[in-house]
Amino acid sequence: MLGENGLEVPLKNGETAYFNYYWLRDNCPASFDPETRERVFDIFAEESRPQAVSATVSNGYLEVTWAGAGHVTHMPLETLSNYAEGRKRADPANLVRKPWYADHYPAVGRFAHADLVADKANVKSWVETMLTDGVALITGLPDTDAALLETASLIGHVRPSYFGLVFEVKTHIKPTNLAFTSKALELHTDLPSEDFAPGVQFLHCRANSVEGGDSLFVDGLAVAEDFRKLYPEDFDLLVSTDVPYYCEHDTFDMRARQRVIELDEYGNISGVTISQHQADIFDLPQRELDRFYPAFCRFGRMMQEEKYLMRFRLNAGECIVFDNHRIVHGRAAYSATSGDRHLRGCYTDRGEMRSTYRILSGEGRFK
Repeated sequence: MLGENGLEVPLKNGETAYFNYYWLRDNCPASFDPETRERVFDIFAEESRPQAVSATVSNGYLEVTWAGAGHVTHMPLETLSNYAEGRKRADPANLVRKPWYADHYPAVGRFAHADLVADKANVKSWVETMLTDGVALITGLPDTDAALLETASLIGHVRPSYFGLVFEVKTHIKPTNLAFTSKALELHTDLPSEDFAPGVQFLHCRANSVEGGDSLFVDGLAVAEDFRKLYPEDFDLLVSTDVPYYCEHDTFDMRARQRVIELDEYGNISGVTISQHQADIFDLPQRELDRFYPAFCRFGRMMQEEKYLMRFRLNAGECIVFDNHRIVHGRAAYSATSGDRHLRGCYTDRGEMRSTYRILSGEGRFK
């Protein structure tokens, strides 16, 4: 039935749904270039609002003839069903995140480097683990500079930080970061002082023969889920308050604001951002700090509880890969003179990782 602003369409499930004329004309299959897959129809250029002259349903398609130029839209009823109730477009990369605790190390997803290079199906399994668990271990990386970048490129382009395309985690003579010393490194997420902190972190262990230096990993999602249940008012405060971060040295002065606990578009916890050594002086009104500091400290102490803390030793030839907006990591102190410890790191983006998973899942609008 044709209306003033839209029409009623009988769908395959026997129900009838309303569709707006602007939406139907704008999303006509002919509005998209078959090669670039981008929209080529410009609804801004239309002199008058779209108006249907006629509409029929036949062979699984809605056929609409438009006033003016007489353009005809052939829209699959299946497409219409997907958008009839105004639900968000289904995303195969929107997998359920699985919280984990201190005993998770034996269950960490492990993938051989050679298998990832040989078969994209293994890359899909790896990315799926990253999306659900936030962490995975790759074994058998060659002891070369190129191995790290080649591995990271399997799920996205390597993105530089203010440390460059890669960074070397070992004792530096003039360190610009605590990670470049042999001191203990408190639990943190990387580079919150960047506007868009890196999404996925890679740490390729080239050597590790020192005494100490165990890796410390915590699932920020697991902590935040429990925090939400126990302290809902504190949770809401950490979700809604912007915290200033900085990283300053002779050649850079980075500053950004982040939320301690992050939510996705569905209101689910997607991760955390926390770093005591890059936290700037909190510049909130002092009266607001009366509430914020107790909540912030309660969350930080909870994150350090043994219930959540996974300890392990990263060995030469292994590469730990993790979601930098979910996994909080640190390191025990080590003796710099007891051996050699060298990790080579880089970053990619979470959005590209999800893109890789969608492609390998074979789903998309133009499939």
